[in-house]
Amino acid sequence: MEPGNYLSESMMAAAFASDAILSVLLIFLWLTQRKEKHALFWGMGQIAIMIGVMTWFVGAKFLPHQIRLFICALMLTAGMVGYWGGTQYFLGDLRRRHLRGILIAAAALTGIFYLLWNAYYDLVAPATASISGAVMLWMGVRLVQAQQRYRWLGYTLIARGLFNIVSSITLTPELYLVWFAGTSLLKTLSMLGLIYSVQDEIQQRYARTIDSLSHGFLIRDRRGYVHVANERCASLLGFDSPSDLVGKHVCELLPDLTPAIADAYFQRFEAKGVQYPLTETATFKLHNGVKLPVEMMGSPYIERGRLYCLIQLIDISERKKKDDMLYRAARIDPVTGFFNRHALSVSLAQEVAGAAAAGRECAVLFLDLDKFKRVNDSFGHAIGDELLRQTAHRLYGVLRPDDVLARFGGDEFIVVMPDLAPGTAEQMATECAERVIGAIANRFDLSHHAIALSASVGVACYPLHGSDSDMLIRNADIAMYEAKKAGRGELRFFNDAMNAAAKEALVIDGALRGAIEAGEFTLLYQPIVDARTGKPAKVEALLRWHSAALGWVAPDRFIPVAEDSGMIVAIGTWVLNEACRQVARWRDGPLGGLTISINVSAWQLADPAFVGLVEQALASNGLDGHRLELELTERVLIDDGGQVRAVLRRLRALGVSMSLDDFGTGYSSLSYLTRFQLNTLKIDRAFVMDIEHSERSNSLVNAIIAMGHSLGLRLVAEGVETAGQAAILETMGCHYLQGYYLSRPIAPDELLRFAGARRLSAS
Repeated sequence: MEPGNYLSESMMAAAFASDAILSVLLIFLWLTQRKEKHALFWGMGQIAIMIGVMTWFVGAKFLPHQIRLFICALMLTAGMVGYWGGTQYFLGDLRRRHLRGILIAAAALTGIFYLLWNAYYDLVAPATASISGAVMLWMGVRLVQAQQRYRWLGYTLIARGLFNIVSSITLTPELYLVWFAGTSLLKTLSMLGLIYSVQDEIQQRYARTIDSLSHGFLIRDRRGYVHVANERCASLLGFDSPSDLVGKHVCELLPDLTPAIADAYFQRFEAKGVQYPLTETATFKLHNGVKLPVEMMGSPYIERGRLYCLIQLIDISERKKKDDMLYRAARIDPVTGFFNRHALSVSLAQEVAGAAAAGRECAVLFLDLDKFKRVNDSFGHAIGDELLRQTAHRLYGVLRPDDVLARFGGDEFIVVMPDLAPGTAEQMATECAERVIGAIANRFDLSHHAIALSASVGVACYPLHGSDSDMLIRNADIAMYEAKKAGRGELRFFNDAMNAAAKEALVIDGALRGAIEAGEFTLLYQPIVDARTGKPAKVEALLRWHSAALGWVAPDRFIPVAEDSGMIVAIGTWVLNEACRQVARWRDGPLGGLTISINVSAWQLADPAFVGLVEQALASNGLDGHRLELELTERVLIDDGGQVRAVLRRLRALGVSMSLDDFGTGYSSLSYLTRFQLNTLKIDRAFVMDIEHSERSNSLVNAIIAMGHSLGLRLVAEGVETAGQAAILETMGCHYLQGYYLSRPIAPDELLRFAGARRLSAS
């Protein structure tokens, strides 16, 4: 059976060319996509079949008959192994352990084919066609069943297989032309099916890769139309699938996006020297009204000479929430929900800069709640925090819309009044401060407790009282302390004299820090004598300070500073211990029965350790409690919430007596006589000094003494400076006298001499 009689050489060349093209296509696929090893197997199988056919039809002229039969048998086997192996690898069923079995089977098949064809020469062509057709039919069925994208390739292989099987049965030399034409057509269809399948696989792999991204992804062209999008992008923008985006203009995806904005964004990719990716944040408003914060990362992409833009959309909602939380933590006070100190400083600096540029004014109100610490100590910090929240909302309710409210720290608030017309800052600040003081004056209802507070307010105005934010805050703070010294619910504007006082306070504060350790404090003692006998009955310990740096500093200068700084507790403890030691030294002399009186501040009574300190001072010096008297002022008692009375009860249990100093100078002093179990009233010197010449003062002192007698209180008249005053007070029934007429504050040795002289004169 020689082909030269039935088929032209051109038709044979076309058949071989189609085989060669299909083989090259398969091997090229493997070279470009090394993971596509099934293509390599299929290509090698196709080459083997092609070599076998060429050997059969062309080799008769060059090769001996037996060698030609062996090569044809070997190539048919190699083609079958290539087709089978490629299909098995593609389906994931080919394993390395199968290699030995495949080689043995191939050798056996080669031998079988050789023996069969040597015996039955006429079966070579039909057997080869039917066997290769059966393998292709099997391949096609497996591909159709296994993979959607290789279905068309499978159908063409099924058609080739069936055509080869049918041809092997009906093939005659007269039909070779038909066989070659049909085979060429089916091979062409196989190539097209393979190309489609590979392209579809690459596209699917590309699509799966894009869809697997955790971020949104799209590609748009210069005009703004979307060419590619992934599932995440569709989900972020509120669409069901990527196909809803592809082909649409980007302005159709977002309602607030305009063509001008879209074009301007694309033009940035055409600029020179731009660093990629372009990264920026934006907030998209979606069609459903939801606002989506995103980070956009854009990069250029050129395809067929055209510029495209690849954009990644990253949902930063969680990051935005964390950023907002950090922003709030950095700028918002967690208790009140208003600005904190840092945010206030930034805002005030901006307001001052704006006022300077526009020729406007602004005002800073520094607000401090009076006696707030007692609320915390009495009711706990939870109630204290709730009080701060209610205070902040009351303040906010009386401010203008543009005013800034901040909690500066502790119980301190600051109000900034911006953008005030020239010359109006002080008037506007006064009106605001009055509203603030009035708002705080109303009682607060907290956890079944009605709490009354007041506020001290200091004001500094730009540019009158400061040229920058720090100076305004500092000066308003200084003014606030002046308001606090003046009483409760007061307002003070800053002035230069306050600044001088504040600077002096800073100097005194620094010098006080080491005064106890340096031994700079001393006590002087002013006798309090019996009005009838003139003998010393008590003595008041008075603190004096000689600073190594400042020299002698008067008590009215350093005591307020010590109270503001809290150092009064340590100083008061030193006075307590030193006074008790001095009384112990006098135990066996003429002052052996003397009671010593010391002044006690509100800070000391608020100290939980105070009662223990008193008990320790008495015990370590071997003193009974009745040898100690504590002098209190209205300032100590004025806002008692129960804590002061509890402390006084514990002190009375030790035998310590209580004296109310400066009686008669306060508006509510009479109420203290019923609320507190006091032992002694000290009549203020302001009333004593005029009793000789003023009938009104005389009558008032007489009434105080009579009231004290009726309540069983002992009375001490302060500021006695003349014999006439002493005589009148004795006649009225005052128990004790104290003042320069009797003695100035003196050292312990001088007090001993004073007591001795009084004893001699009395006898």
